[in-house]
Amino acid sequence: MADGSTSAAPERVLVAIPTYNEAENIEEIVRRLRAAAPGVDVLVLDDGSPDGTGELADALAADDPQVHVMHRTAKEGLGKAYLAGFAWAFEHGYDAVCEMDADGSHQPEQLPSLIARLDDPDVSVVLGSRWVPGGRVENWPWHRLVLSRGGSLYARLALGLGVRDVTGGYRVYRCDALRPLVSDGIESAGYCFQIDLVRRAVAAGETVVEVPITFVERVRGESKMSGRIVQEAMLRVTVWGGQRVATGVRGLVGKGRAA
Repeated sequence: MADGSTSAAPERVLVAIPTYNEAENIEEIVRRLRAAAPGVDVLVLDDGSPDGTGELADALAADDPQVHVMHRTAKEGLGKAYLAGFAWAFEHGYDAVCEMDADGSHQPEQLPSLIARLDDPDVSVVLGSRWVPGGRVENWPWHRLVLSRGGSLYARLALGLGVRDVTGGYRVYRCDALRPLVSDGIESAGYCFQIDLVRRAVAAGETVVEVPITFVERVRGESKMSGRIVQEAMLRVTVWGGQRVATGVRGLVGKGRAA
């Protein structure tokens, strides 16, 4: 931990799953998650999906006391949804919170390997990584691979981060480390939110580790990725990188490492 203290392995883990029009996927992903990690709780964060995702999540929660649903009234982006989920986790006394996509790209069966890294009391953040040895991506066209790898490389070099998968969204945080990282609010909306949290964790001196995962392109539904999201990330990273250079910082910093 950044303050030199140690934490025990988390006993209560919450998996936060933001959704918008994921009616084709939400039931299967929750079923697989509950089978793969029966000890964790699930919080579906639905941004008012018009396709009935929220109602399907309500039905899942009615049948399973470890499934919860937060109905949000507007589509405000990934960052706002996760911040609401983090606040809910803090309020309800969870030890750790996991980010997971609803579309099946993050394999629930790999979650136990991410959570297990928190058995090390010095580890605060665990990233599911596509770009460390053993990690891979399935069913992506070449241009998506170039965009993702290039974006992650640009971010880690601009920000001086010793982390390979800076933009990945499958990750677990200790709540006591996460709380101060988000206490002053985060304006990033798209996947830039993920970059922002990593840079904040590294700057705070938290130990960040990467665990290889297999990322699988969604089979059903439409991707939420857009040019606007990419532009936001590039702009913010460039600004943060410029601020870093202005302060005279050089080289890769932080404690990011592969598992």
